[in-house]
Amino acid sequence: MRILGIDPGLQTTGFGLVDADGQKLAYVASGTIRTTHLALGDLPSRIKALYEGIREVAQRYQPDAATVEIVFVNVNPQSTLMLGQARGACITALVSCDLPVAEYTALQMKKSVVGTGRAAKSQVQEMVMRLLKLPGLPGTDAADALGMAITHAHAGASMARLAGITELSRKTHAMFRNGRSY
Repeated sequence: MRILGIDPGLQTTGFGLVDADGQKLAYVASGTIRTTHLALGDLPSRIKALYEGIREVAQRYQPDAATVEIVFVNVNPQSTLMLGQARGACITALVSCDLPVAEYTALQMKKSVVGTGRAAKSQVQEMVMRLLKLPGLPGTDAADALGMAITHAHAGASMARLAGITELSRKTHAMFRNGRSY
């Protein structure tokens, strides 16, 4: 199975492709899609560049599945909204290529690849290099994207089996009601 991992960003979006055969992983390709050449305030052009870039990668490498990092909430709501739009463009591009899309948080990816959810970017780069037997460290965005693909290679089959057995749904415990946690 060929898996395309995406680390979305408005200025730099990382992508990484991994072939998974059981527990055996093989590096295919990785890189970044940059929108820094476009005007900072030209959000529609940046979104279009991301969409077209992801579609080009998907058409070139023909993955079987894709995974995208779930956006965390920043202190700055405007930054979060803009990052969410970049992520939406990436997901739309993948879905338009008829790819199933899985989603994982950065914490889940770091825990899967490094063994701890609080790993530094340099630790993710080092472990991705070791797991895929790369000759050198990948860039930070590409390493995160490859980490997403590795995470899906490890967890995707289990999640699919769980989904087949029972409906995966939102937690109903530990929710807030009227200012109280239940």
